Amino acid sequence: MSKFSLEVLNRIVFPHFHSEDPDILQGAVFGEDVALTRVGGDVLVSHVDPIVGAVQNIGWLAVHVACNDIATTGAPPQWIQLLVLVPHQDDEALLEEIMRDVAKAAEETGTSIIGGHTGYSAALSRPLVAVTALGTMQGRQPVLTKGAQPGDHILMTKGIALEGTAILAHDFSQAAQQLGLTSKDIENAKGLMSQVSVIPEAMVFGSNGATSMHDVTRGGLLETLIEMASLAEVALEVDYDRIPQPEIAARFAKAFDFDPLKMISSGTLVASASEDKLEGVITALDEAEILWADIGMVTLDKGVHIKKDSEVLHFQEIHPEEDELARMWTRYTPD
Repeated sequence: MSKFSLEVLNRIVFPHFHSEDPDILQGAVFGEDVALTRVGGDVLVSHVDPIVGAVQNIGWLAVHVACNDIATTGAPPQWIQLLVLVPHQDDEALLEEIMRDVAKAAEETGTSIIGGHTGYSAALSRPLVAVTALGTMQGRQPVLTKGAQPGDHILMTKGIALEGTAILAHDFSQAAQQLGLTSKDIENAKGLMSQVSVIPEAMVFGSNGATSMHDVTRGGLLETLIEMASLAEVALEVDYDRIPQPEIAARFAKAFDFDPLKMISSGTLVASASEDKLEGVITALDEAEILWADIGMVTLDKGVHIKKDSEVLHFQEIHPEEDELARMWTRYTPD
């Protein structure tokens, strides 16, 4: 599943979202994945996300992905609403599997399921699960995508291409074997799915003064960095060699011929932190046993500059319509 281009979104979608409601602190803004709404004396954080680019674990994944976006503000997710559509009326076993996975993920994220809609549609070739996640700031100052400041360090957690690699292992295992990957490779790649939550590190960053946060979803690390740079009107200078990549993700990238910098990677969190907050952030991450890397700096220029080998690659254009996982669905046959 891909998004429309930014040009289409700006021309057709966003013009219809204007509101004079003073309680809307942040509405629909490209690159900011949550809405902030004043409710009484608190601020409600909300986000909705659909999952259709996976079959196995789709309910579990949908809950975690939506809750991740709430967590990137520094607020813990608290409630979820659920939309589940399966292709056929007789897909009861599939529906039950999805619901079990949703309940498991809700328990893991500490959220309560408060409603939703369940149905079927013959127009679908595979299930669709969308989760609306909600939380409250509870006196915290929200951390936004646009908050990076010149002089900040750019930190990321775990590694790149986590979710995309795991989905390929789960849903395209036969194609993986035909491409030369072993059964052990496939099992190792499936294990990356267990890292999909960014709630622990988001809570660390949020409570230790991070200036911005963005989880790595559609478009991968590269699109995440471009959105952060664009919204903050700064440049992000990144050293490619500092970017952690699990060996198994690299093996899948080579076999399936995808760009790991552009592959969806829920479970990876990018944050910026000022020099004076850096030591406290790193100490807290280490104490929480969260893998992290300092991959670069925020500067006064524009766009994303990635130093790789002997050249510097410059990226500035946002392309939400480009998605490596969606491309895999057009090139390979799922199990």
